[in-house]
Amino acid sequence: MTIRNILFSSFSALAFAASGTAAFAECADPIKVGVLHSLSGTMAISETTLKDTMLMLIAQQNAAGGVLGCQIEAVVVDPASDWPLFAEKARELLTVHETDVIFGNWTSVSRKSVLPVIEELNGLLFYPVQYEGEESSRNVFYTGAAPNQQAIPAVDYFLEELGVEKFALLGTDYVYPRTTNNILEQYLTDNGIAADDIFVNYTPFGHSDWATIVADVMALGEDGKQVGVISTINGDANIGFYKELAAAGISADDIPVVAFSVGEEELSGLDTTNLVGHLAAWNYFMSADSGANTAFIESWQAFAGEDRVTNDPMEAHYIGFNMWVAAVEAAGTTDVDAVREAMYGQEFPNLTGGTAVMLPNHHLAKPVLIGEITADGQFDIISQTTEVPGDAWTDFLPDSAVLVSDWKDLGCGMYNTVTETCVQLTSNY
Repeated sequence: MTIRNILFSSFSALAFAASGTAAFAECADPIKVGVLHSLSGTMAISETTLKDTMLMLIAQQNAAGGVLGCQIEAVVVDPASDWPLFAEKARELLTVHETDVIFGNWTSVSRKSVLPVIEELNGLLFYPVQYEGEESSRNVFYTGAAPNQQAIPAVDYFLEELGVEKFALLGTDYVYPRTTNNILEQYLTDNGIAADDIFVNYTPFGHSDWATIVADVMALGEDGKQVGVISTINGDANIGFYKELAAAGISADDIPVVAFSVGEEELSGLDTTNLVGHLAAWNYFMSADSGANTAFIESWQAFAGEDRVTNDPMEAHYIGFNMWVAAVEAAGTTDVDAVREAMYGQEFPNLTGGTAVMLPNHHLAKPVLIGEITADGQFDIISQTTEVPGDAWTDFLPDSAVLVSDWKDLGCGMYNTVTETCVQLTSNY
């Protein structure tokens, strides 16, 4: 049977559940999908939506006949924005609930917490959010963006289109911002930006006092040079940051900000009047003009409420889940090793009008989009590329430039092309 993702409303899914129970009678047990997203704590503002997305996708797939003729059961846990708890909940999903696959995490610190557990127990994780790269686990498919699919193109846009001469790299204090900014500092230096023209600042999760930091950013441009902000601020700290920008009277013309963790969901809780023109770099925006996106939005709003928005990590789950279904069908089993092999080369239409492809390095080829915030909290797409292959190891750090990931042919996520050796197989890097 060929499984196609058909967008059904919640009503349709419920109707099927009432009428189609017999279709699953041949399965002794449902296929279990773990949903590992924070439903409380500082990251709930972003992650609760991804939990709801997975429930919708699973309902749709059950309405379309499930997978391998079996019903899919969502097993939802709440790691509560507590990074050690992510590891505990991942272990619970694999050993207590015996889930066949896990979709989850947002921050890289939560993914790093989960990695040893997933690898120890040979689980399978689909991770839907942009990250810092410098990793390729045998047990993780990275359906979000690598740095070459967001951060580097955003810097290029600042340099080439906006003439930015000084950069403020503002981030939440954890692995993703620090690693990404390490890459960006080197990239900026390689492009002729002096070290004194790069301002780096990190704040804790949930940080709320932004007055001093915004003042420091404004001071950076006192010599008349154009300043731009590269924001890796995460979670609900974004609310305070953007409010302080507005209070200081900073417009996008004065100091443009490009963010990688602010999307439609975060903006839905803000007055965006004073944020018009600021930017975000993602691989999907709700405003994308395609038939697939129109159907996705309609399905989402029927499921979750007509005022609900869509965003980039939702698309990553949409692509990842549908690829997993196709791989399970191709393998004829949910066995992790068999599904992994069936994932390589999987293709699925993305929501922006192109096609996502799963690469041997466990990353997707996907387009890069840059959008301007509009008054209604949406994004006007001002730049869009064709599909860019995700790079697990950056080309802009010497130690990483010699590394490649190829789980299909080389069986290695950290292969040194100079020594022609596999450096290591587990993720202690």
